[in-house]
Amino acid sequence: MPSDDAVQEVKRSPATGGVLDLISNRWSPRAFAETAVTDAELTTIFSAGLWAASCYNEQPWRFLLGRKEDPVWTKIFASLLAANQSWAWSAPVLFASFAKKTLTHNGEVNHFARHDVGAASCTISLQATSLGLHAHGMAGFNAAQLCEAFQVPSEFDAVACWALGRRGDPEQLPEALRTRELAPRSRKGADEVVFGSVWGTPALR
Repeated sequence: MPSDDAVQEVKRSPATGGVLDLISNRWSPRAFAETAVTDAELTTIFSAGLWAASCYNEQPWRFLLGRKEDPVWTKIFASLLAANQSWAWSAPVLFASFAKKTLTHNGEVNHFARHDVGAASCTISLQATSLGLHAHGMAGFNAAQLCEAFQVPSEFDAVACWALGRRGDPEQLPEALRTRELAPRSRKGADEVVFGSVWGTPALR
């Protein structure tokens, strides 16, 4: 098993002036150790998510939290597509995020609910990183199955499923995923996504 330091160095984002180490060090592994995440760690991680910004302070996020092989974990795992089950089996924590579709103060559609759930999920992920854990969000799950399994009210949409825990041995992964686990990460540059007065014209260089 490669050392934590060696893998972290490969996965760390390329240096960009002023970016926090916490952000540079966040990544989404697939190999998890089966070591339990403590209740104290989970309380800290999810408490961080509560302080994300949201439209009208609606706080539309809701989460279902499962620990390895308890009924919640098992139902979340069952809703995952096979490609995600092939690695998520080792995660000591699985959780699912949901978005309340309407605004409480007027009953109108909250068009920014999923955005705000994403903001909370990002904060959760960064807090996990600060504690030496990792989170991996998944779009590959059966939303209808998940909602039925937990009798989720119709006013909520399933947004994503997440694996959470400490990094495990990449050797436990299927070969194709093992290669990706140890490969450097990449992102588009600011000049490709931050535009000025004309769409497509970089505002930053």
